[in-house]
Amino acid sequence: MKYLIGADFGGGSAKATLLTQEGQIAAVAAREYPTNYPQNGWAEQDPEDAYQAFVQNVRDVMKKGMAAPEDIVCICLDAATHTAVLLDEEDRVIRPSIYWTDTRSRREAAFLRECREEKIYALSYNVPNEMWTLPQLMWLRENEQENFRKIHRIMFVKDYVRYRLTGDFVTDRVEAMGSMLMDVPNRCWSEELCALAGVRRGMLPQIVEPLEILSPIGEKACQEAGLWPGTKVIAGSTDTVMEIYANGAVHTGQMTVKLATAGRICPVTDRALDNRRLVNYQHIIPGLWYPGTGTKSCASSYRWYRDVFGKAEEGAYERMNRAAAEIPPLSGGLYFHPYLQGELTPYFDASLRGSFTGIRSFHTRGHFTRALLEGVAYSLKDCYQVIEREGLDISQAVIIGGGAKSALWRQIVSDVLGIEMIKTKNNDSSLGSAMLAGVASGIFSSYEESVEKCVETETVVRPDSQNFKRYQRGFEIYKRIHDALAEIYTDMER
Repeated sequence: MKYLIGADFGGGSAKATLLTQEGQIAAVAAREYPTNYPQNGWAEQDPEDAYQAFVQNVRDVMKKGMAAPEDIVCICLDAATHTAVLLDEEDRVIRPSIYWTDTRSRREAAFLRECREEKIYALSYNVPNEMWTLPQLMWLRENEQENFRKIHRIMFVKDYVRYRLTGDFVTDRVEAMGSMLMDVPNRCWSEELCALAGVRRGMLPQIVEPLEILSPIGEKACQEAGLWPGTKVIAGSTDTVMEIYANGAVHTGQMTVKLATAGRICPVTDRALDNRRLVNYQHIIPGLWYPGTGTKSCASSYRWYRDVFGKAEEGAYERMNRAAAEIPPLSGGLYFHPYLQGELTPYFDASLRGSFTGIRSFHTRGHFTRALLEGVAYSLKDCYQVIEREGLDISQAVIIGGGAKSALWRQIVSDVLGIEMIKTKNNDSSLGSAMLAGVASGIFSSYEESVEKCVETETVVRPDSQNFKRYQRGFEIYKRIHDALAEIYTDMER
């Protein structure tokens, strides 16, 4: 039996999937690691945590799946976009990586919008905000000059882990878009955008296709992860596109609704959409795109709620879900806005803050929990309305991400959006990476064959018509609360 490994690095954990040549999952492993918040609005990660999680996850899946190192045909990595790893001349990490939910570079992003938006949009197909690497580098140049002067190489999380494996200084074209340093039409680093960031194009990795097979695994990495030097390693791509792929969205008209650290709704199209409230990305499949929306704090809101008001112990989410399920829709007039790190679509406003609104003495823990789940769903509806206005012909929606494991939450999302959604049996981005490894190595003959062999529908979620009507009214109030508080939040930032 031959095997493939897909490894993912997300906002709060890393995961690896061991996939057989027949498309069956043989084993999975996961390791949590922290996202640190040293100041209000900051979010940072230690790249070493990602590498150590990879080493442990690979060893775990090989042990669980009883796979010998020489039976691993190919490995593919993916990670959250925008998270730059900065190395000095000795290949040492200079500082923790700024995670994409970080809002410290809002002034730099505002400057870029005011003075350079048209040029940046023409080159990157996106509008500047603080999640992109470009304004983050501008902030570092201004505020951490000593660290900035040390920069010799700039890469991204999955590329850093792979660099530790093979020594290849490359990134894929999808990840490169996430830096806002790429000339997308010409698929190269933009001299003009790099100049805005204060970096040289030579500091950035070579841009390659996600399928590209790279150098052999080095001796040290083989010893650390228990791998075989004959195992192929490919470039890989971003976590969102791998999730889209892992759920079979490989044709136009398909759409994914993601409940993960962040929430995203992404239709598959044959072009970038000229809408500045969307984020445009290329699909791993040449010629396809996945323009999408984003709400910053989705499952991360639930994790924050668990850690602050509950207990971070096994079964905590299940207990909270049971309490929330006993509460009727609309949570007794209690509303939650998930703006813990500001918000992306449709506001692109870093000053927004999270809130519970409408608290009454009869509200219980179950009310608060359900209000949180509904609040994230309302935020996704804010996103979905942007896509609806594009007039796309959506034939199928798939609900993905860790939050989709909750039957209650996926039903709430279906009821709020008013759309039918498929949930696949396995929908993690590490599965998508394993599938891509299979295509790159010839285990699967095509993207379509990998989907046919690996993607399986588990359930179909249909909206309740009565709840949909209730939530339409609830969404109107949700929007009015946002409108009433937005200016106050801006004043609080001054």
